[in-house]
Formats: sequence, structure tokens, C-alpha cells
Amino acid sequence: MSLLLWLHIGFAIFTLGPIVAATMSAPRVIRQKNVQALSFIQRTTRIYAIGSLGVFVFGLVLGIVMGNGVLGRWYMSASMTLFIVGVVLLFIIDRDLRAAVQALSSESTEDDAKVEKGRIAAISSLLSVIWLVILFLMVVPE
Repeated sequence: MSLLLWLHIGFAIFTLGPIVAATMSAPRVIRQKNVQALSFIQRTTRIYAIGSLGVFVFGLVLGIVMGNGVLGRWYMSASMTLFIVGVVLLFIIDRDLRAAVQALSSESTEDDAKVEKGRIAAISSLLSVIWLVILFLMVVPE
């Protein structure tokens, strides 16, 4: 059980932190029209988003191993629901990052990815708040 807890916490630290850093820096990179850096951010976000599923998997396995109905507690249900919402938001951010890379890579000077920049900024901020709420729910109720 201790190993599962370490894996759960390790995945949370080493995947969610880089996702927040990458998605929060994307609007600035779009404003600078740095296509190479933006494609790196998009690739980084995708890789760490897939890795972040380990947080959910190890948390779920840890909850099953602990037994005692821990998965049925309100804060666990809320955390798992918020995590799924966060993963969906990551897919939306990934889509917008791809669209921004295409817009900035094109020969046309008309589309400068302003719509994607605003949406990425808003969603990544919301995503950061979701991760903080999940952290609060995992630490405070017990």
C-alpha cells in the first residue's frame, strides 16, 4: 500500500506540475509567434497528459486496496470526477495548441491564433484551479 501511495504522489508531482507550467506558458509563446516553442509545448502537454492518467490509476488502485469504502466517500468521488473533467480539458487544450501551431505555421498572416490563445489561457487557469481543489480534497477531509 505504501508503494501505491508513493506512485500516486510521484505521478501527481511529476506529471501535473509540468502540465501546468507548459499550458500556462503557451499564451505567451503564441503572442511571440514562436512556432517551434509552441509545438514543443503541445508535444509536452500531450505526453504529460497521457502520463497523468497514472495519477488516476494508482489513486483508484490505492482506494481499492485500502478498502473500508474509501472510494465511496464524497471527497473521493468529487476528486475523481474533477480529475476526469481535468483530463477532458487537457484534450481541449491539446486541440487548441495544434490549431495554434497550424495557424502560426501557415503562410497567411490573417490568423494569429488569438482565439486559441485566449481559450488556452482560460482553460489552463481553470485546470490549475481544478488540480488545487483536488489537492485540497485529498489532504483536508481526513
